[in-house]
Amino acid sequence: MSDTQTIEQKPAASSKRRKWLAITGVVVLAGAIGYGAYWALVLRHFESTDNAYVQGNMVQVTPQIAGTVIAINADDTDKVTAGQPLVELDGADARVALDQSEAQLAQVVRQVRTLFVGNGSLSATVALREADVARAAADVAKAEDDLRRRASLTSTGAVSGEEIKHAESALQSARSTLTAAKASVIAAREELTSNQSYTDNTSINQHPNVQAASAKVREAYLTLKRSELPSPVSGYVARRSVQVGQRVQAGAPLMAIAPLDQLWVDANFKEVQLRNIRIGQPVKLTADVYGGKIEYDGKVAGLGAGTGAAFALLPAQNATGNWIKVVQRVPVRIALDPKQLQDHPLRIGLSMEAEVDIANQEGKSLAEGPRAASVVQTQVFDVALTEADSRIARIIADNAGVTHVATLGPAANGRNSAGGAGNNAAGREPVPASATLARASPSALRVSQTLSASRN
Repeated sequence: MSDTQTIEQKPAASSKRRKWLAITGVVVLAGAIGYGAYWALVLRHFESTDNAYVQGNMVQVTPQIAGTVIAINADDTDKVTAGQPLVELDGADARVALDQSEAQLAQVVRQVRTLFVGNGSLSATVALREADVARAAADVAKAEDDLRRRASLTSTGAVSGEEIKHAESALQSARSTLTAAKASVIAAREELTSNQSYTDNTSINQHPNVQAASAKVREAYLTLKRSELPSPVSGYVARRSVQVGQRVQAGAPLMAIAPLDQLWVDANFKEVQLRNIRIGQPVKLTADVYGGKIEYDGKVAGLGAGTGAAFALLPAQNATGNWIKVVQRVPVRIALDPKQLQDHPLRIGLSMEAEVDIANQEGKSLAEGPRAASVVQTQVFDVALTEADSRIARIIADNAGVTHVATLGPAANGRNSAGGAGNNAAGREPVPASATLARASPSALRVSQTLSASRN
């Protein structure tokens, strides 16, 4: 090739290179403009992280009493429902204690019933003693009249002095009898008052002695029921550590229940990403276990009160000479849709990817008030208390007598079978002792009226 041809090819190559450089520059510029527009219109309205994990409640199953395990009714991975018996402890001692407390309650009810019945007997005694006073007063009046008539005849000699002395002795004896009768009335009234002090303004089931015995029955029954450990919530068994024959103490963790329908996601965002995250913003989530085909719809439920390092068991000591700045992360709680959880179940600890739509900035970054309702609650333990109250009411009714059943309200502490407050089954005031006595014996009311009239 000649030098002339070489010189002619160089400008052509240079022109071609400039052309491709220009095309490349235009493409890069167009890409930059497109990405900038996409960021301005779309990307800047989202914050995402792959540092997110499924979280949930791990409800511990722990005994309330010490005992020996005799049966285990659920194992790891089993599904259980709220109230289902999971572990059984030996309840022989608790059964014996319950029998003793029930016998004691029956005995106390019969003793208190005797106090109410005794009011009628003592009222009749008071009426009888007052009748003795009236009779003695009549005898005194008769003896005084006899002595007066004989004294008027003494001057005529019709009555001897000996008869006068006999009349005076009869009068003295009648007066002594009257004094003794009055003292008997006072003693009978005091005995009646003493007995009424145990029964006034109460009924058999509300009597303090019955209340104390009822509390013993309730305590023994709860101890027996606590030998059977129910599941506090519905969920799946995890981390079972209890074994048959093991002696367990109160509060020892035996297993855990994971309610997989009450899960949430803790997404750990960097400090710089928290600037525009607000409560209530929508979130799109994907789980590694299902891949990108399954997408969950979530919502920001709250932001953590501190970083993970701040709540660590051994927090970092940054006041040292070799300090290195580390970008901190704050957990953001994301609530999940229960329907989606039911269709595509998750497990505690699974990895998630979360993308928060931060376009709406109307929400708050921190909660402004307490919750309106409980986060989690269970009522499986209330059944034992209701059963204990029903058992106590039956024992009282069986031993209070037919005539006293109408006055019976709920068991001790003013609870009825539904757990409401009140002093009897209708929530009324305690039945007075006089009303109870009138129901028990109609004649006792007449005796009481006689007593009141004699006192007046």
